[in-house]
Amino acid sequence: MSNGDIFVGEVIGTAILILFGAGVCAAVTLRHSKARNSGWAVIAFGWGFGVLAGAYTAAPLSGGHLNPAVTLGIAVDTGEWGKVWVYVLGQLVGAMTGAVLCYLAYFAQFRANVRAPGSTEGTADGPVGTLGVFATVPEIRHPVANLVTEIIATVGLVLPVLAFGLTEGLGESGTLVLIVSLLVVGIGLSLGGPTGYAVNPARDLGPRIVHTFLPIPNKGGSDWGYAWIPVAGPLIGGALAGLLRNAAF
Repeated sequence: MSNGDIFVGEVIGTAILILFGAGVCAAVTLRHSKARNSGWAVIAFGWGFGVLAGAYTAAPLSGGHLNPAVTLGIAVDTGEWGKVWVYVLGQLVGAMTGAVLCYLAYFAQFRANVRAPGSTEGTADGPVGTLGVFATVPEIRHPVANLVTEIIATVGLVLPVLAFGLTEGLGESGTLVLIVSLLVVGIGLSLGGPTGYAVNPARDLGPRIVHTFLPIPNKGGSDWGYAWIPVAGPLIGGALAGLLRNAAF
């Protein structure tokens, strides 16, 4: 695969992933959405379907990594580092693009998502604040615990992804992406409670950058003090998964 194909594939695939993922967060949390308050399971499946659509779309061009932690895990496992930067750049640009598309799709809802006169409702991640649509926000802010959660959850993603590659016939049958999508749903349901399961540095960093600059009324802060955790945790987890895969299989 050429650098150009990889870049284009990762931009398109990651943009679709974030459009679906941020989109389901917007659908569930924004005040004037028909899907408001439909629950965590809906969010988990929305992200899983985002992986399904994005990875299948990107696969012919780039293999559909869509995640720097996956790219890092593969590089650590195989020792092939030459194209890592192309993947990561495409993933970051795609994540930012997907976040902008989500904003445009829910433009009217973002404009209407304001605090009622005289109300004290809403925090940085509440009914008025919109950061949770774009990036992860921990339920309990504890940097060490949050970092450990992201590391564990990312190992739970990347190690199976690497192991699936050893299963003869999964790739040829076209079901590998489907299995990974279900894995993402499972991680969301099982391990997403503490931090919102970034498990993908581009998924969190790109939309957080976009949130900083979007003209959303009463959007709240972008919480840059926390932003290093959903970047560092998944990268550490991806590297550990690559080491485990290389050592054990």
